[in-house]
Amino acid sequence: VEAALAERFDVTLATQDRPTTSETLQRALGEADGVLCTLTDRITAEVLAANPLRTRILAPFGVGVDNIDLAAAAAHDIVVTNTPGVLTDDTADLAMLLILAVMRRSSGGERLVRVGGWTGWTPTNHLGRQVSGATLGVIGFGRIGQAVARRAHHGFGMRVLAWGRTPPPEAWLASMGVEYVASLDAVMARSDVVSLHLPSTSETRGIINAERLALMKPGAFLVNTARGDIVDDDALIAAIRDGRLAGAGLDVYRGEPVVDPRLLALEQVTLLPHLGSATVETREAMGFRALANLEAFFAGKPVPDRVR
Repeated sequence: VEAALAERFDVTLATQDRPTTSETLQRALGEADGVLCTLTDRITAEVLAANPLRTRILAPFGVGVDNIDLAAAAAHDIVVTNTPGVLTDDTADLAMLLILAVMRRSSGGERLVRVGGWTGWTPTNHLGRQVSGATLGVIGFGRIGQAVARRAHHGFGMRVLAWGRTPPPEAWLASMGVEYVASLDAVMARSDVVSLHLPSTSETRGIINAERLALMKPGAFLVNTARGDIVDDDALIAAIRDGRLAGAGLDVYRGEPVVDPRLLALEQVTLLPHLGSATVETREAMGFRALANLEAFFAGKPVPDRVR
């Protein structure tokens, strides 16, 4: 991707794989016509107040754009894009990995073997929950949520309940074995495991709160591969500590890469370092999708994945 960028543009590349500071971002915004950024680059209203401001397009490397102040970008007439579609399968795969990990308690089992604590097979050792036939609730039913539903139903024989803004056609729901439910609360209450696939917006932040977690079945599980701030961490930790929830699988966190130390202490929680799209194939596809947006913009053509 970097080689392709260099062929097409006069490009300055980051030399280290880490979040860019506000000062460096402001310098880039003042010097570059376009910026290809990542979700860890916080492009706030303050950052966009850079003077001079030369940038005309922000092309994030990912689907979510909650790291960018879209209102401030609009005020400066900056185009914002994303890279949808190309990471759907990998993120759905990871959601299934976490569903399996928490229900079958594989993370705890792996740790037990590594520390030498396994003393051999016994009838009641490290019992989990059966995945096949369990009810999966999918909260957020866009591309990724639908891909998870397809895997869960056809791959594992799970019953799938779904909630989102816009239901797919009835024929599609029937072919995927999905019951579309009008109420988020009803999905929470009826599911053995809930998988979250919502963007981070003013409407969704904290949407999985203490009241909604209290609706879940005793012994249910929560999986989040979407955004950390859609879950109330205090409420989730309390529900697991109290034994109301059996566990959780998390790939995203509020304030990541910092992870709440209380989560680190919970054996019932499987924790991953935001690996949703982390395959060579998908990360390259994301980069080339961002490149395509940049090329279209500077050629004066319609931008394929324009968010703003």
